[in-house]
Amino acid sequence: MAEDIAVKGNSKEEKYQSLLPQIQALLQGEPDPIANMANICAALKYGFGFFWVGFYLIKEEQLVLGPFQGPVACTRIHKGKGVCGTSWQKNETIIVDDVDTFPGHIACSALSKSEIVLPVYNSKKEIAGVLDVDSEHYAAFDATDKLYLEQILSTFII
Repeated sequence: MAEDIAVKGNSKEEKYQSLLPQIQALLQGEPDPIANMANICAALKYGFGFFWVGFYLIKEEQLVLGPFQGPVACTRIHKGKGVCGTSWQKNETIIVDDVDTFPGHIACSALSKSEIVLPVYNSKKEIAGVLDVDSEHYAAFDATDKLYLEQILSTFII
C-alpha cells in the first residue's frame, strides 16, 4: 500500500506524533521486515530531513547494511566498533552530539555530525540489528527522538 507521508507540527514532538500513526499504517498487514524497514527509513528521512537513516542487521557476528535512505554507507561493522557496534554490544540506545568525540567512531561520511542508534529486536526479543539515524547538524538528537524512535521500532519485528 503506497502512501504519502505528511509530517505536521512545529515542535519535534508534534512532528513525531504526526508521523507515528502514518508509519503504523504503512506497516499494518505487511509481514516482510525488509519492506517495513525500507518504509520506516523513507518516512523518517523525508519526514524529518535527516541526513541518513538506515538499518544494520546482525549476520555472522557483524552488522551488515540493510535498507537505508541517504548517501552510500559502510557495509559491515564489527560488534563494539563505532556507535552502531557499541549500541549492539550494550543493547541500548546511544545518542552522540558530536560524532568526532565518540571513541572509535566510524566515519561513513564526513558530513555526519551527530547520531542516534537504537537496538532492533526479533520475535524472541533478541537484538537483531540497529537503526542508525545521522544528522549533518551537531546535537540534533535528544530524549524526544529516543522516545519516538523506540515507539516506531516497537511497531514491527525483524
